This record gives sequence, structure tokens and C-alpha cells, in this order.
Amino acid sequence: MLSNKNILLCVTGGIAVYKAVALVSKLTQAGAHVKVIMSESAMEFVQPLSFQVMSKNDVYFDTFDEKDSSVIAHIDLSDWADLIIVAPATANSIGKLANGIADNMITTTLLATTAPVWIAPAMNVHMYDHPAVIRNINRLSQDGYEFIEPSEGYLACGYVGKGRLEEPEKITALAAKFFQPKEQPLKGKKVIVSAGPTRERIDPVRYLTNFSSGKMGYAMAKAARDLGANVTLVSGPVDLPKPQGIHIVNVESAQEMLEAVLAEYETTDIAIKTAAVADYRPKNQQQQKMKKQAGDSVIELERTTDILKTLGEQKTHQLLIGFAAETNDVLHYAQGKLAKKNADYIVANDVSKTDRGFGADENTVTLVGHGDYVESFPSLNKDVLAKKLLEHILKREGLMK
Repeated sequence: MLSNKNILLCVTGGIAVYKAVALVSKLTQAGAHVKVIMSESAMEFVQPLSFQVMSKNDVYFDTFDEKDSSVIAHIDLSDWADLIIVAPATANSIGKLANGIADNMITTTLLATTAPVWIAPAMNVHMYDHPAVIRNINRLSQDGYEFIEPSEGYLACGYVGKGRLEEPEKITALAAKFFQPKEQPLKGKKVIVSAGPTRERIDPVRYLTNFSSGKMGYAMAKAARDLGANVTLVSGPVDLPKPQGIHIVNVESAQEMLEAVLAEYETTDIAIKTAAVADYRPKNQQQQKMKKQAGDSVIELERTTDILKTLGEQKTHQLLIGFAAETNDVLHYAQGKLAKKNADYIVANDVSKTDRGFGADENTVTLVGHGDYVESFPSLNKDVLAKKLLEHILKREGLMK
């Protein structure tokens, strides 16, 4: 799968540089064309000649050393790469990139590229857990960079913990999987996904909402995109990176979400409603901040429009998938919603467990369909679960092999 793929390896300074030499060897053996950029610190651990021998290409380390006078080296490399891997990535280099600092050949090239960039950190376990490093990693994730998590084990500093550069074999396998042709059963199909919470304003500074993070909805949108769909994501207020290749419509209230979804629904092939929409809103929204008064206060609430039920009533050709967050009798309530909302599938999850569901990275769900169809899924990372759910539904509907 790596045959004739152009992979640019950026090597920053750390004892794990020796693993980067092995990584070049593995990538080259798998058929990739590999070029290497080294930082000055990296050359303190391993000489450029080692990478040159393994890659059969010149090694770059000086922004102003133009090996080919007909091109600008860092621009040429950034355009040449199909994939860029930073391995090992030090805390220093991660910090520079997160803050847009381009003071060497590596950071200059990374800021100039439009290719996907994978970052494989390697550092002391306490450095990896430092708030500044965590903050920089989160910022880069929001900017669209992918991270290859370090593994746990004995570190050069003598500590045992998370911080070891992932093994070259594993990184090579990830690269091969990345370039593997993907089945796209949803190519040409339009999918709309609703995600996150809604906010129902009480006054200019207060609102009613829930604990939904939007992670499951965003995962479903990315899964549909990866299967070839043209995806519109109607998102409530969340703190998540914007997924690439997806049209996002930002909304706040239940009414705004309803209007945004209905505007797309007629031409939609698959509607996936993961959003945790408020069932009630204040009947009277105050235009000025409500002042604290002595004694108790009562806010009168009114029902919002049931979006899933509305979509079920207006359904013509659409495949309608709803999500149900429950705290008890999960299967019973999911089966009831399937019939009441005229949905094709309900994905039910128990949000009473703090380690999954709302806000968590993992989820445990049960998929319910017509004809007493029930399929339970184990606790999985939400991105993995979204892919499995969507593929399972598409296979059952005869839309995927």
C-alpha cells in the first residue's frame, strides 16, 4: 500500500532518533519514497549519513542549503509529500508548531505544507503530562494534526511510563492503512448529522442545557465522510475541532437546530440525529438579566418541537437514525422511541455511567431496528464505534458489502 507514496520524515532531537532510522528502513522496504529533514539537535544523536543510506536520498537540515537551485527546498518538500511524519517529536518542536514558530527547516516546511501531518511524541513521562505540552497537543489536534500516541515502557531517563516513541513497525502499518483504498458505499449520497447540546436562553447571561459534548455526533459525521458521503453537520455549542471535508452549520437553540435540519432534509439520503436537544425552553425569555430576589423563583417552561419525531413524520425516502440517551430501562425506551418517532434505527446508550456516554471518549450502545432487531456493541472509542455502527447499518440495509 506504500508503493510509490512520498513520505517526508521530520526528525527532532531526542534519544529516540535511532528508532527513526529504523522507521526509514521499514517505510522504504514497504515501497515508499522517503526523504528526511533533521533538526540540529537530532544530528547530535545520529549523523545524517545514516538516514541518507537508508532512504537513498539527500538529508535536509539547513533551510538555506538549497540542494537544487531550481526550487526552494522547504516549499518543494512540502509539496512533494503525500504524508509527513514527525518522529520523534520533542516537546520543544510541538510547542513551536503549536504557536506558529518557523525557525528551522522542519517547522518552516510544516507550516508550508497542505499534506496530512502525523506527530509521534517521544519524551519523559512528566514532560508528556505537563500542562503546557498537553495544551500544545490539544491546539495542534484542533488545527487538524494527527497524533501517534507514545507507548508505555522503560524510558532512557530511567522512568517507566508513557513517553516512548511508537515502534517503527506500528507506524509503518498505520501509514499503510492510511493509503489503503477505502470502500465508499456512500459516494454521491447526502448525509446530515445533528450533534451536541442545545442552549435555551433564560436571559442574556443564563441558559438551560445538558452535558452532551458532541463527540459521538462528530464521530458519526467523520465516519459518513470517510465512507464517501457529502456530509452536513448541524452542531450545537461544542468545544471540538472542526472536522475537515464536512460542511458545518452552527446553531444554538432547539428551534435553530430544527430549522437547519429541515432546510436540508428533503434532499438528504441519511439523517443521523445524535444531538441532545432540549425538551423544554423558558416560555418567556428575559431581555435583561434577571436580578436576584429574596425567596424562591419559578421559571415556566414550554415544550420544544421534537426534531426526530418531525423528521419521522416528514420521511419519504430517507434512512432515519436516532440516538437515545437513557439512565434506566435503556432497551425498553429505545424500542418505544423507534415506533413513536417512525425512525429506522435507534442507537441507545446508558448515560448514567460516568466513564462513557456524555463527555467521555468511549461509549457502549445498543442498536435497535424494526422486526425486534437488537444488536449490542461493547465499550469502544467513539470514533471506532461510529464507524462500526454506520457500517453495520449500511450492510443491513444492503448498501454495503
